Amino acid sequence: MNVYSKQLRNSQTGADGINPRVAIGALIIKHICDLSDRETIQQIQENMYMQYFIGYNSFSAEEPFDASLFVELRKRLGLEQINALNEKILELSQKKVIAGEGNKDNKPPEDIINNGPPEESQNSTTDKENITHQGTLIVDATACPQDISYPTDLDLLNDAREKSQELIDFLFIPGVHTRKPRTYRRVARKMYLKVAQKKVKSKKEIRRSIKQQLGFLRRNIKNIHSLLDPYKRIPFDPGQYKYFLVIQTLYDQQSWMYKEKVHSIDHRIVSIHQPHVRPIVRGKTNANVEFGAKLQVSMMNGFAFLEELSWEAFNEGSRFLKTIDQFKARTGYYPKEVLVDKIYCTRTNRAKLKELGIALIAKPLGRPKAMSIHIRPGQRNPIEGKFGQAKSAYGMNRIKARLQQTSESWIATIILVLNLVKLTGQVPHWAIRTIWTYSAGWFEKIKNLFGTWKNDQLQKLIVLKIA
Repeated sequence: MNVYSKQLRNSQTGADGINPRVAIGALIIKHICDLSDRETIQQIQENMYMQYFIGYNSFSAEEPFDASLFVELRKRLGLEQINALNEKILELSQKKVIAGEGNKDNKPPEDIINNGPPEESQNSTTDKENITHQGTLIVDATACPQDISYPTDLDLLNDAREKSQELIDFLFIPGVHTRKPRTYRRVARKMYLKVAQKKVKSKKEIRRSIKQQLGFLRRNIKNIHSLLDPYKRIPFDPGQYKYFLVIQTLYDQQSWMYKEKVHSIDHRIVSIHQPHVRPIVRGKTNANVEFGAKLQVSMMNGFAFLEELSWEAFNEGSRFLKTIDQFKARTGYYPKEVLVDKIYCTRTNRAKLKELGIALIAKPLGRPKAMSIHIRPGQRNPIEGKFGQAKSAYGMNRIKARLQQTSESWIATIILVLNLVKLTGQVPHWAIRTIWTYSAGWFEKIKNLFGTWKNDQLQKLIVLKIA
């Protein structure tokens, strides 16, 4: 909660913000149930279990906050804040009171019942300081597709042309300008649809149509500059000014690719509404290219950490040693072994790992031969399973946020939800039985009155909250 409260910056002046438990709890419910912003507010408004999870003492029929406030909540919880929460979750999972380590009967220890959680002794602290290598680290990268239509050169030019026409309509003032510039919007629209609606398009037809749209867009950009001459300052609002810059950049890119007869360029724009999105080449059978952010994730003890997020394609091997350093800063020791894909196993990375005394569990260099350290099929399945869980259940396969900052927060929050679900699985059975016994059948009474729980993971989170 302190991580979220520090982002408000209204301790001295300004009104109090939303309770951090309500804000963070609403984000968790949104992703764990894979709901939209409005659906999340409606579910919380109607579901007493969700209200209890976010800290309500009694049922309320009012909305916790307006659905549009989710945008501000995502801006406050960025990558650094979410990673700080994930580190706190890792610390919580390592406590024996939560994990129940060394308890074969799955019962609460007597000293915990009588005196509470045990304090760390000096011997245990000394042992931790002597540890230099511990645990297994798994690292992999994936792409998070944005919720945009599949970009084609013709569609992008048509969108830019239509947006430029809106800017011309906004800038034209009858008393100031002599006459409104002609945009030929009906003719341009007709030419675009003549090719776009065909099921089978030849390269010649596409190229001719791109040339036509480039001409219309060039005329519109020239007219916008002429309409801006009478103004002392640019009258666009921030959104319009962003579109004005994006349209000009898009025209320059498409014009260069048309002249050079190529289909790729650095920092290529694939959406005028989300210009930060870039194509990420994956080489998969079902998705050779995806359009969104690329992230590198590490996993230890079942908990995932977002190590790197970039909107430009990057080579995972060049960021690998940075991940090792982040592991050291997070835990205080280096991993004993690392499981990675082939792209991470460069000679530089191998030499550095050997120098640090870290075992690399991966395909060896040279011809295949019998080796003691060799990765087996399925050893890296846990992190692949994390990606599948995040994309199929929690909405990482379709990021619906439109801003760059909110999209990054969307992705980071899904990683947080993955760790919370993992943490709920570590709650020992004796804690659940004790909570259920001392509640005097409170859950059972509510279930009989209002029906069964719809989400098992949310039920576990509520039990963890009580614990």
